[in-house]
Amino acid sequence: MGWSLTVSSYGVIFDMDGVLVDSYRAHFESWREMLRKHGLELTEPDFAATFGRTSREIIQHFFGNTVSEEDIAQWDADKETAYRRIIAADFPEMDGASILIRALHAAGFRLAIGSSGPPENVATVLENLPGGELFDAIVTGRDVEHGKPHPDVFLRAAERLRLPPERCAVIEDALPGVEAGLRAGATIIALTGTAARETLEERAHLVVDSLRELEPATIRQLLGAPSLR
Repeated sequence: MGWSLTVSSYGVIFDMDGVLVDSYRAHFESWREMLRKHGLELTEPDFAATFGRTSREIIQHFFGNTVSEEDIAQWDADKETAYRRIIAADFPEMDGASILIRALHAAGFRLAIGSSGPPENVATVLENLPGGELFDAIVTGRDVEHGKPHPDVFLRAAERLRLPPERCAVIEDALPGVEAGLRAGATIIALTGTAARETLEERAHLVVDSLRELEPATIRQLLGAPSLR
């Protein structure tokens, strides 16, 4: 299939947690709250090592095959309910997120979210994030069989944007997400915070400390896109 090189032939796929919303603390607290009920005291280093993976994968990481499918589903639901309660109480937008979303939309880029989280979490973020209505496509953890670092999330997001992955920039903060984007064939913009800059620089095409460092012209240049309208 041929692709005409217009501005709308390029896209930006945002990871959600740690990119659009500063949800690290809310996820840690909700995981710790849920796992404590089942006899596991979660440490922050243990949690950090799993960040960016699906809830099912995290539960299996800690408990292996000792938890039934029914229990995994219930534990997952309990954790995510706690997360939404915590995040909605004081929504922590990442600095510059809504500004960048609006600027990219105005410039003609197609926008997507590629998240490992459940659709209810994504909906909570979009309800609270200014500019959340501007996304053209949403992919959640329930839309794919394998979470990050598998490329499924970003491949599906590009598909829903009706774009080849190589015409998409992925904005990520976690190493599994960076790897997933690379495997998908996208251009990777890494945001520091979850992982060290030095580690991200080994994999990403561009590393920034804040979304405020990004603007449409920067991403256009990375992708080799034509002049913006």
